[in-house]
Amino acid sequence: MAAMAAASASVSVSNNPSFPSSQKRSPLLSSSQSFIRNLRMPTTHLIKSPLKHFSLSSSSTSPLIPLCATTDTTTTTTAATAFHGVCYVLGDNIDTDQIIPAEYLTLVPSKPDEYRKLGSFALIGLPSEIYPTKFIDSGELTSKFSIIIAGDNFGCGSSREHAPVALGAAGVKAVVAESYARIFFRNSVATGEVYPLESEGRLCEECSTGDVITIELADNLLINHTTGKEYKLKPIGDAGPVIEAGGIFAYARKTGMIPTLASSSA
Repeated sequence: MAAMAAASASVSVSNNPSFPSSQKRSPLLSSSQSFIRNLRMPTTHLIKSPLKHFSLSSSSTSPLIPLCATTDTTTTTTAATAFHGVCYVLGDNIDTDQIIPAEYLTLVPSKPDEYRKLGSFALIGLPSEIYPTKFIDSGELTSKFSIIIAGDNFGCGSSREHAPVALGAAGVKAVVAESYARIFFRNSVATGEVYPLESEGRLCEECSTGDVITIELADNLLINHTTGKEYKLKPIGDAGPVIEAGGIFAYARKTGMIPTLASSSA
């Protein structure tokens, strides 16, 4: 848990490609930076609440706003409180070169066409001898796997912001890992692309690729409908509202830390 606290303690806000350069010098920016520096994952015990089960045939959430679309915060979006879909299971130490190889970093996520193309290359760096099931089928831009379950140290390696962006562009709503590399957790919060959720045990050994999963954020609960088992997750804490808003800049505008794009251009 100490690693998670460190991961969420400092989120860089200087390289978000969706933030116009004309706003980077805003005198109000320091308040959003202060918020992120103080962001912490709570260490309190989980609160027990009644379990709610989703129908396998129903969709339980609105899609997250992609990075390239977070340019107008004058409209409100429905908060995502649960995710339902098929999971893709990974092991330990999945690094950013496996998530999105360096050769694809020339793609600019703020351009819609390149954002979608970036998603089509998500997890293309995985070794096929270990992961024979492709995360994205040939010729497709998005994956049928909307939830990733992984082991220890997910997102290690270089500090590329493209890693969580590529997963979000591919249709991933949440990653559930035993632990995260600090930079991946930070970039996930800053971009608002995926929820980096932490498991209390090695769910990568409890679940299999193709299992049908529901994640209920309010209850910190993962339900594996294929096996019939339920697992408690650690709370996402203060990072949740930031991701829900669509990233740190969208959250800062929503809460009045920095001007909205509409008001600043008036």
